[in-house]
Amino acid sequence: MSAKLEVLSQNLQKHLGDRVGALQLARGEITIDVDASDYLEVMATLHDEPELRFEELMDLCGVDYSTYGHGDWSGKRFAAVSHLISITHNWRLRVRCFAPENDFPSLPSVVSIWNSVNWFEREAFDLYGIVFPGHADLRRILTDYGFIGHPFRKDFPISGYVEMRYDPDQQRVIYQPVTIEPREITPRIIREASYGDVENA
Repeated sequence: MSAKLEVLSQNLQKHLGDRVGALQLARGEITIDVDASDYLEVMATLHDEPELRFEELMDLCGVDYSTYGHGDWSGKRFAAVSHLISITHNWRLRVRCFAPENDFPSLPSVVSIWNSVNWFEREAFDLYGIVFPGHADLRRILTDYGFIGHPFRKDFPISGYVEMRYDPDQQRVIYQPVTIEPREITPRIIREASYGDVENA
């Protein structure tokens, strides 16, 4: 761990204490896990505390862990992962927070701390169905207004639930159940008998 990351790690422990569930170092960046009940308070501390001073939230994305680790995942399903940067100290931090409920994932909005998160939280809501109470305008941002479901969830069907088409008789766009037959295409691979044999190479 570099000296800069060591200082950041110590400052996180000093100001967040046991509100940090886990602290991991990977690929030159620190990731902390935060409980949903502490999420808003921790994010405010990360922004306001002079020894941390994360002025910018660069990204927030939703994650569906339901098939993580080849289906061996047994923890909570949905998380919001934020990427923070401190211009003052020139360091970065990744914050992961799991929604307590899988059926109705919900995490407090941090738009009052970083207004840049506005569209990111809308995207996580649209694609994963994570609700952010406190967000003033939480509505879909990428899918159509009549879209059903959340397309980045692992259990969302590849063909979707409804399809949209123009009906010349009604002279308008209509929605109807998907008429595409689901199919699985397995590519045909032809290899010679000695493929991968080191002795014959």
